[in-house]
Amino acid sequence: MKKLSKDDYAALREGATTIEADRFGDKVLLLADGTYLKLFRVKRLFSAARFYPYSKRFVKNVGTLIEKGIPTVTVLELYKIPSIHRTAVHYYPLTGKTLRKLPHGLDLIIASKLGKFFRELHDKGIYFRSLHLGNIVVTQENRLGLIDVADMKIYRSPLSEELRLRNFQHCARYQEDRLQLESHLSTFLKGYFANERNEVTQQKVADIFHTASPVAER
Repeated sequence: MKKLSKDDYAALREGATTIEADRFGDKVLLLADGTYLKLFRVKRLFSAARFYPYSKRFVKNVGTLIEKGIPTVTVLELYKIPSIHRTAVHYYPLTGKTLRKLPHGLDLIIASKLGKFFRELHDKGIYFRSLHLGNIVVTQENRLGLIDVADMKIYRSPLSEELRLRNFQHCARYQEDRLQLESHLSTFLKGYFANERNEVTQQKVADIFHTASPVAER
């Protein structure tokens, strides 16, 4: 982890646009050269994140996703910034549009592709807690990939039924995403269940999208 001085940090963020922030400060910056800086703080005094910060998890997850053939961001550097009590990841973005920002929303082609993508992630042991349409990008090569990947656990074997259902629940809780998926749910499910070997049933997944309680968008 490279240490960044106060002056070096000021120079790096000069001309940056704040993409995401909270009451504690900036969270994601679009830098003047088109790259991104994602900032992480330790939220609690006694936390494992003090010893293994989310910035390191982010970088590790990016590496594992690349190994597994999943498009994602390209890491440039990992920083420690003592002057603002943050660590940070500097990266090239995954070029494309998130599924939430598609001009006309999901269509049948994307819905089928999305079902297959969920299945690929689950079969490759990827449990992404922040799996929602705002973190899934359709690339210029018409592939689907992931961004904002700190909150992820990767298993050596395909996900169990419990983890698959829990992952669908994460996505279904966001009302905007759920409504889009419900409009093409049969196509999405056909994409997911195209493989003959299934750890979950279509009905269990469908029930999640019909009964999920909404939460605020992030």
